[in-house]
Parts: sequence; structure tokens; C-alpha cells
Amino acid sequence: MIRRALPRLRGLRCRLAATEVACVLARAFAIGLLGAAAASAAANDPVRVGSKNFNESYLLSEIAAQLLEHNGFSVERRFGLGGTLICYEALRNDEIDLYIEYSGTISQAILNLSLDAGLDQLRDALAPFGLQLQAPLGFNNTYAMVVKRAVARSLGLTTIGDLAAHPELKVVVSHEFLERQDGWPGLALTYGLDPAVTGIEHGLAYQALDDGAIDVTDAYSTDGELVRYDLAVLQDDRGYFPDYLALPLLRADVPLDVQNALARLAGRLDDARMQALNAAVVFEGRTFADVAGAFLKEEGLAEGSDAGDVFWHDLARNTLQHLKLTSLALVGAVIAGVGLSLVVFRNRGLSQVLLYFCGLLQTIPSIALLALMIPLFGIGVVPAIFALFLYSLLPILRNTVTALTTLDPTLIRVALAMGMTNGQQLRWIYVPLALPSMLAGIRTAAVISIGTATLAAFIGAGGLGEPIVTGLALNNVGLILQGAVPAALLAVTTELLFEGIERAVLPGHLRASL
Repeated sequence: MIRRALPRLRGLRCRLAATEVACVLARAFAIGLLGAAAASAAANDPVRVGSKNFNESYLLSEIAAQLLEHNGFSVERRFGLGGTLICYEALRNDEIDLYIEYSGTISQAILNLSLDAGLDQLRDALAPFGLQLQAPLGFNNTYAMVVKRAVARSLGLTTIGDLAAHPELKVVVSHEFLERQDGWPGLALTYGLDPAVTGIEHGLAYQALDDGAIDVTDAYSTDGELVRYDLAVLQDDRGYFPDYLALPLLRADVPLDVQNALARLAGRLDDARMQALNAAVVFEGRTFADVAGAFLKEEGLAEGSDAGDVFWHDLARNTLQHLKLTSLALVGAVIAGVGLSLVVFRNRGLSQVLLYFCGLLQTIPSIALLALMIPLFGIGVVPAIFALFLYSLLPILRNTVTALTTLDPTLIRVALAMGMTNGQQLRWIYVPLALPSMLAGIRTAAVISIGTATLAAFIGAGGLGEPIVTGLALNNVGLILQGAVPAALLAVTTELLFEGIERAVLPGHLRASL
């Protein structure tokens, strides 16, 4: 029996140097993480300007960034950081130096103060956190409830209170507004409206209104889309919404010359001017950088500059960043997943506990897991890599453990009869036979990681999710495709790459079983 099995065992030797490969991968992963940490440390030198993920926030932050650059400061843009609390926590955790916020949002969503809280009260409340406010930019971008003008005329809607008489209207509001203290719950209570509504991405709500998919949504009073989609703003006849004065919110330790440069923006924008700037991006297809530069030139705050065609530059930058995120996370997951599998696969109970834990991680929504990383690692590359690493573990672990525990028992008995040690069994029996399934798990994890990494833009990690997030904010399909298409091509390329690796590494008789 042993003599018959020897040729079979010889055929299983596929020149695998598992230990050497693991060392190389571990070294690469460590270097990558050290590089990411070094990059984060170096990012303390430039002024780090953040923004939320909607049109006006991008634009105002770009205006601030260009003004600082014109005054000789190096600027790092960390735009599209999701909602209010992500930006605010990034500021408090010293991940960014400033962003443009609104007084009503600070008082209601951040500090939970009274509706009539003034700027001096806000400044006093922020001071213990090492934060400060500058003078308002000049406009009040309050919340508003909007409907199509034709709907308003046909139903006689002029105030928010009129909505109570029309429960048949489908109300869908932005996700943040749905949860805010100054958002839908309080508004519904004040006006006697149905509190049970659903949420939608703010940038998509306007298109949904135009298509008739929804009837009522929340809006910002300076949005350019109000004109584009011919929307009627319902009067807040009970004075529910406070003032939302746009103003720079920054760390108290920001250098004084940076503060002085930003202070030149005070009072430069009224409601009409801000709406016109927003419309220039939404209607005319101009970039945030172009509109911001033109505004600064008109105000005499900066010289005009030609942004040029940055499409290919941005595509290359975003693609390289996307590859960095996914490759570092995948290498770490391979080291941990394969290593843990080799350690625990002989212990059925322990391997099941490990698989259940990794399966539980998969049930956490991607954006929620990224948000949970912020208190631990801040924003940027490191939390994104760690979240992607966790998502990549399950397919690698499951495939590897399953393959190791389902080998032909006859081969194991032969190996024992030949006097093989546990290490020799792993090298010559277990790993070679499990290699096809291991590679399949790694392949699956790589594709999952490429897709999930597009969400990393919400915490300032960049990548191909950056144009997708911006496109959602502008309801711009072209921008969305600038991120979605390259991400899809990366996934296809990854599939082809792993197919080539399998052909190069696996013996012919094992490839046939794939």
C-alpha cells in the first residue's frame, strides 16, 4: 500500500516554500503599515482641510484650501468625510485642522444646546475641546422642506404645516436629517407629521423628486438644485429651524497666520451668491477647484489659476491609492488567515469559533465598520486598511480550514506510516493539497476588498471611492463612473492575475480540479 502511494506523494510536491513566502509577505505588510504611519505623521505639516460629503461643503472647503495655498501654506485636502460627526470627530482627534461647519449644526447636532444659542455661547462650549469658531462667511444655509412646484400649486402647499393635511405624500429625507436633533423627529413632532419616514442620500433626493419617486424631502436653502429642479421651498411657519451660518470650525492650535488668512473670507458670501456658486458646479459641470478659484479671483483674494485637465492625474492617483489599500489589507489577511488556519485546523472546536467570529464581522455593514475604526485609528489609510483586513479574513480562513480538514484520510495514514513529522505533513501533504482552495479564498477576498475599498473615501482614505462619493453629492453619473469603472476593471484584472498565479504554482492534476 505504501509503495503504491509513493508516486502519488511525489506528484504532490509543487515546490512550495511556504515559510519563505510568509516571511516575505509579513515583511511587505510591516513595511506598508510603517509607510502608512509615516505618511500620517508627515501629514501634520500641511494644513489639513476637511469637508463633508455634499456639494456646498466640498466647494467651501476648496475655497478655504485655495486661499491658504495662495497665502503660501501647504494644504492637504481630506474631502468627503461622510456626515457631521465624522468630520467633527476627525477635528477633535487631530486628523484634520479645519472644515466649514454651520452654527445650527454645531448647536443642535454636536453640542445639543438650545435652539437660540448664539455664536459666543458656541465658542464657549467648544473651547474646552480645543476648538474655535471664526466669523461667519455671510450666508444662512438653513434646512428647508421642498416639493416640486407643480405639486405645491396643485395641493396648495405653502408651509410645512400644510403637509399634515396630505399624508398620502411620500416623504423621504437625507440620512443625517433623519437622525439629527434638529432634523425630522423634532420637525414631525412640531408640525404633527408622521414620524415614520425613510432615508436617502442627499444628492440623490433631488433626482428622486424630479422622477416622481418621492414627493417631499429636506434641502439646504442655498442648494443650486432648488432652481434646477423647479422646487418650492415650504415656509417654516413655526420657526422650527435655527440659523445655519456657515463658518470655519478649526483647532485652537492652528497657527495664527493660518487663522488670519481664513478670516479674510468673513462676510464675503450672501445667500444668493452661495446658491449661484453651487449652481455653477451642478448646472455647468465645472469643478469645485474651478469655481473656487474664480470666486477668489473675483474677490481679490487670489490670482486666477487654470486647473487644467486633471482627469488622468486623478485617475492614476486614485487607482494607486486603491491598490495600496487593498494590497496591504490582503497581504495582512493572507498572513493571518493562512497562519491561523494552519494552527487551529486540527482543533475542530477552536476552528469553528474562529470561523464564527469572522462570519460575524461580515454581518457588520461596511460603512459602519469603517466608522467604528475612527475612535481607534482616526481617519485615513490605517483604519481603512484594518477594516478591509477584517473583511478579507473570512473567505481565506473558511477555504483554508475546509481544505485542510477534508483531505483523503488514506494519505494522512500513509504519511504517519512513513514517519513524517507534523511539519513534514504540513509541507508535503496538507499545504500542497489545500493550495487550490487557499488560492480560491485569497482570490475571493481580493475581489471583495476591491469593491469594499470604494467606501474608504468616507473616512478620508481616498481611492476610487473618491469620485464615486463626489458624484453622489452632485448626482453626477460621469463622476460615479470615474470610480466605478476602474474599480470593476481592477476586479477583472485581479481575477486574471490569480488565474495566472494558479497556473504557475499548481501542478496540472490539481489545476484540473479547479
